[in-house]
Amino acid sequence: MIQTQLKQVQAQLPEQVVLIAVSKTKPIADLQAAYDAGQRHFGENKVQEMVEKAQLLPNDIHWHLIGHLQTNKVKYMAGFVHLIHGVDSLKLLIEINKQAKKVNRIQDILLQFYIAQEDTKFGLDISEAQEILNSIEFQQLKHIRVCGVMGMASNTSNEKQVASEFRNLKQIFDELKTKYFPKQDTFKEISMGMSGDYQLAIANGSTMVRVGSKIFGGR
Repeated sequence: MIQTQLKQVQAQLPEQVVLIAVSKTKPIADLQAAYDAGQRHFGENKVQEMVEKAQLLPNDIHWHLIGHLQTNKVKYMAGFVHLIHGVDSLKLLIEINKQAKKVNRIQDILLQFYIAQEDTKFGLDISEAQEILNSIEFQQLKHIRVCGVMGMASNTSNEKQVASEFRNLKQIFDELKTKYFPKQDTFKEISMGMSGDYQLAIANGSTMVRVGSKIFGGR
């Protein structure tokens, strides 16, 4: 079943869009089934769960931390996490840089923006992001590579509102690309879109979709 559902989702994605299978709370067997069907990018919300799964599954998996990240958890995954999606403060950037330096690697991250009309979501606004990117502290971070932006749309059935929020994130990406990363090919990712709205996200410029229930079924 997982393999069939995975193939259905994959068939709807343009070639340039990366599918992240959101595997939080799912058992190892489910992840293995998706892996056996060719899936290599998996997204987890909690560091501890990701660390435990990474020890039990093949080591060519690209692990994405997509949940809200606390600074005291960074050290546990610094050696292997592929991409950290939810970075929303200078303090967190400094900690990620420190832990990446210890394991001698450059850590890829996305800046998370607040685009929803809900209080439950995390993220920066454009002025906060510019303040970080302009700061001397940020410019001294040599073990971090900002690869793009991430955002979550409002949990609503109003497609016009969701599309507008996605367009907002695309505009933020374009602005940052032009102003701060014009020569960096690695600044190219827009992580937006989940099981209910990933096609709308792709239509509005998403390069990474985070899909869980459409692949693994509901929780």
